[in-house]
Amino acid sequence: MTGQSLQPIRRRSIQRLTEGTWATGRSIWSADTEGRDVTVDRIEVTEQPAPAHVAAALGLVPEDAVCVRSRRFVLDGRPVLLSTSYLPAGLVAGSLIRQKDTGPGGIYARLAELGAEPVRFREEIRCRMPSGDEASRLGLTPGTPVILICRTAFAAGGRAVELNEMTLDSASYVLEYEFDN
Repeated sequence: MTGQSLQPIRRRSIQRLTEGTWATGRSIWSADTEGRDVTVDRIEVTEQPAPAHVAAALGLVPEDAVCVRSRRFVLDGRPVLLSTSYLPAGLVAGSLIRQKDTGPGGIYARLAELGAEPVRFREEIRCRMPSGDEASRLGLTPGTPVILICRTAFAAGGRAVELNEMTLDSASYVLEYEFDN
């Protein structure tokens, strides 16, 4: 997008993850981008042994299989987010989560159908300079850092059902958090 700047995406972390978003068939992305042109232009769904850090987060052993969903999100023609979700393969076997198109409400609506509805989330946020691959895939200008968000979704009883690692173009986002006392 030469010559124009992207209107920042206001990522309202708490509001976007409410059941009222995904349970009604909306994607959590729609909470951030109402009325804007959002596409997922690269989707890969695979199964692989859980990397050690993923196994630890999901309460698995490294040999256990995970379903891996890798996506690149493009807003108004500009790549802004790389996202990789890891889910226990046994939990999501035979579900739409294993397909490129997960259907209305996305992964969290499908998890609810499987009896593993997310009821709590934890996000860890860091910043760093991008790898060469990340810079290329996001089309970053030199010197632009990325924001890393690692979100774990938990079902009732505390079972971790998804680990999502996101890499955001820092120039494209405003992270907003609102808390009640």
